[in-house]
Amino acid sequence: MTFVSRSLKLLDRAIMKLEEIILSWSIIMIAVMIVGNVLSRTFFGTSWSFHQEVSQFAVIIATFMGISYAARKGRHISMSAFYDLAPFKIRKALSIFIPALTAIILFTFAYFAYHYMISVYHTSRVTTALQVPAYLMSVFIPVGFTLGGIQFLRNMWINIKEKDVYLAMDRKDYT
Repeated sequence: MTFVSRSLKLLDRAIMKLEEIILSWSIIMIAVMIVGNVLSRTFFGTSWSFHQEVSQFAVIIATFMGISYAARKGRHISMSAFYDLAPFKIRKALSIFIPALTAIILFTFAYFAYHYMISVYHTSRVTTALQVPAYLMSVFIPVGFTLGGIQFLRNMWINIKEKDVYLAMDRKDYT
């Protein structure tokens, strides 16, 4: 294994760990904000003014960072009725075509999301309760789309390289 190959594997593992940490903390934050606000309303009669912003931020992070993680693990949503019934050669062709097309779409979305984030940045808006710059809520959108596109390219590549059909780099097709 070459130095570049080892370095890329190490980078991939680090990105996966970072994704896991980000996703875990965003889900925990959503739960804490929702349950905490309900308890606050029940016992003290007041809502937390910031809970909606923090929850919204965490949902955005979980959604868009989750694209990459789901693609990495082969757990993304798929419409597989035709795919499952297809003969091996067609499944193999689809296992290359579908991730390639998905990657192109995700990279296109990343491009537009980046420009949206920049436009929000230039407005200098801040959130109502926490007074956090509004563009920070959209930073994870182009990042998630880009990482998701990279994962789908990897899924395409493993299907080009290997004889079997793979749903992800280390997950063979279940059929």
